[in-house]
Amino acid sequence: MKTSASRLFPPQHTTLDKGHGRIEERRVWTSGELRGFSSFPHLSQVVVIKRIYSKLDGTQQLSDVCYAVTSLSEQQANPARLLEPGRGHWTIENKVHYVRDRTFDEDRSQVRKKAAPHAMASLRNLAISLLRLAGVSNATSIAAALRHCGRNIRATLRLIGLP
Repeated sequence: MKTSASRLFPPQHTTLDKGHGRIEERRVWTSGELRGFSSFPHLSQVVVIKRIYSKLDGTQQLSDVCYAVTSLSEQQANPARLLEPGRGHWTIENKVHYVRDRTFDEDRSQVRKKAAPHAMASLRNLAISLLRLAGVSNATSIAAALRHCGRNIRATLRLIGLP
């Protein structure tokens, strides 16, 4: 008789979210049993996160599994807290990459030789960061701020701390 690993070892924490036309379930398992038995000197816990995606009508179910290690003890990071960094990744993806794609049209960039693509990405990130530090928040505002800085050199110089 075949038994599911999930039934033998139920997840220690589960979340269910609905949005963007899909349902996403996240299950997390943690263990501190490998502490001291690994080549990772500061390992405190190993983590397994399984994400299950399906459409709102329940069809087209997909899943993926992510493995991680952490130096945080069970007291510092319970299973629920260990789900947060994976979710936080998408905040960065949505806040920076969306602006780079929409405002700078980076996907169609013709810069492809040597270190130039990396340098241009760094300059775009610098511009986004300077504008965010100045209080500009979304892609539309950043586009407007870039146009303003292009017309007003004094505003641009003030962003980098020059009078």
